[in-house]
Amino acid sequence: MPRSQAAFPPSLPWLGGNVVATTGRGRWYPDPVPPKTGAVNRLTLREQVLENLREAIVTGGFRPGTILTETELADRYEVSRGTVREALRTLQNAGLITGDARGTLRVHVPDDREIAEIYRVRAALESLALREIIASPQRNDFAERLRAALPPAGGELSFIDALDIDLAFHEELCRLSGNSILLVTWKRLEDQMRVVLLSSGRTEPLDLMGHAHHAPIVDAIDHADLDEATALIYQHMDIAAGQWTADWRARAS
Repeated sequence: MPRSQAAFPPSLPWLGGNVVATTGRGRWYPDPVPPKTGAVNRLTLREQVLENLREAIVTGGFRPGTILTETELADRYEVSRGTVREALRTLQNAGLITGDARGTLRVHVPDDREIAEIYRVRAALESLALREIIASPQRNDFAERLRAALPPAGGELSFIDALDIDLAFHEELCRLSGNSILLVTWKRLEDQMRVVLLSSGRTEPLDLMGHAHHAPIVDAIDHADLDEATALIYQHMDIAAGQWTADWRARAS
């Protein structure tokens, strides 16, 4: 979809309606403009601005490459530029926003190297989670919980819904490992994963995000087959990295 015709999800709490892109400079403007009062909770300005910006980025409201400016965001939120600046700095430190030599801030656009690195780290983390789960005396119970978290077989999902279900399954895999450091590390990658997937520009989910590509992992856990489960998770991540890298290169060309 051309950027000039794209629309934000209507559910973001600070937008108040659909949002469309205007001009050729990559900036995005709410329509209608939210009211000047009550836009955010005055008790937690920075936190609410930060969370709303983060949500817009990871749900595709602000697409990779979109320019974010302090003055425009401060006007939309009816807060000071300093409050917006703090929120943007936090997002920049989290890798969701990048700045150029002139100080222009944009939603981060991942490159093919970064995509490959993220999926290699995910494979390492999730293979460790599999080891912990299969070694657990609660393995059978965990397998059933993962089976309940599988993407549905058949049916049509939007890209965002399929993405949410896909990532929820992998998060549950890490949670069931019982390794809190592993889970926290995976969660820190989640927003970057979402930016990678949204940068593809896809509107339809991949087969890779569906039931058939996840159920064999649960079957291997159920059979306590660590070698098979590990091979499947590495294969899953290799295919995903290859697909998203191909999409990124197609859009960059």
